[in-house]
Amino acid sequence: MITLHHLRIGRSIFTVWLLEEAGAEYELKVYLRDPETMRSQADLKAVHPLGKSPVIEDGSLMLTESGVITSYVLEKYDIQHQLHPSKDDLAAWAKYNQWLAYSEGSVFAPLLLKMLTLRSGVDHPVITPFSDAEIKLHFDHIASQLGENDYILGNEFCGADFGICYVVSMAQRLGQLEPYPSLQAYAERCMSRPAFLRAVEKAVE
Repeated sequence: MITLHHLRIGRSIFTVWLLEEAGAEYELKVYLRDPETMRSQADLKAVHPLGKSPVIEDGSLMLTESGVITSYVLEKYDIQHQLHPSKDDLAAWAKYNQWLAYSEGSVFAPLLLKMLTLRSGVDHPVITPFSDAEIKLHFDHIASQLGENDYILGNEFCGADFGICYVVSMAQRLGQLEPYPSLQAYAERCMSRPAFLRAVEKAVE
């Protein structure tokens, strides 16, 4: 059985959602942030030295990094390839993995910069215009890929949607989605899925 180490108010709610979508058996261990720093505390750092989440354990295997966790969980549980393509179609497999890696490999960094400048309350003369331009570049690209589809790679939900929904929802919290009504609808569509609602019920409320 998988154990998920879940830090409240953060990225790993999307891993709870992943496990629910995949129909995996799992144990959820919940950790609270330090109320002053909003960072993890000693209990999570005792699990993994970085003190980050998500972290999963499956027997002797411990994994971090959301994209890798997504790949592992779906390889193990999605044996009918409902949520991720088989390598039998190498082009589809490659495109899927590109979008799986894209959210945190490319999109997250400018959103993080935007979050930090908003928290500071001061526009930075270099960072603010850079993050604004990068956010527009990436979200134009995501909106173009989505087009009229329900999900990022078509009308069927797939593993790449966990990460894309994460960065889209983060952009929404940062007030960056006003020009993108299709992405607002996409986030609502993803977060209305029964598996996401179960994840919230188990990990947040």
